[in-house]
Amino acid sequence: MKKIIVAVLLLSGITALSQSTGFGIKGGLNYGSVGDLEFTSEFANSTFSKENKTGFHAGVFYKAKFAGLIIQPELLYTKLNTEYTNDGVSSDVYDYELSKIDIPLLVGFDIIGPLNIKAGPSFQYILENGFEEVNIDFEDPENSFTVGYQLGVGVTLGQLGIDVRYEGAFTDNTIITESQVEDNSVGFQVDARPSQWILSLSYAFDKKN
Repeated sequence: MKKIIVAVLLLSGITALSQSTGFGIKGGLNYGSVGDLEFTSEFANSTFSKENKTGFHAGVFYKAKFAGLIIQPELLYTKLNTEYTNDGVSSDVYDYELSKIDIPLLVGFDIIGPLNIKAGPSFQYILENGFEEVNIDFEDPENSFTVGYQLGVGVTLGQLGIDVRYEGAFTDNTIITESQVEDNSVGFQVDARPSQWILSLSYAFDKKN
């Protein structure tokens, strides 16, 4: 949290000297998955195969241009979905859902005409997670607040923008559920950091200095 406060103060100083600033709204689709799902017990372990699925995101951003650089922090609500299949035991399919708050802090620059690139850290705070229509309760994540990264390209057409980005993780973030079946401890664990592609459409309310 201290890192975010320092970043906000730095962005405030840059904004005071920026050539143009503006708030905006954005939303779009996410395609990918969270990490591996594993089942563990004292007698056997199994890993589920996963399939990428489509989710969505929506939120706001602030954009400042300074000395050729683009500074763009964002605040987004994101809903992710991942489909798991336990091929080794049965053909049962489990839909895992995760909702979170994302705070990307991106830096970029224009390349040619309306084309630009951006990259930077992406802070993630998990709100809810679990299997859809399956009564399995996960414990709190190992870290509710983690840091990944985003990088990608965008096109700005006036006040409209289109971005395509990839989001990855620096470290795993394990969420577990455990129960006792007679004398056997069993449970699931899943890595909640995503690996995904993000497609966004944005609208900026520009303010020129």
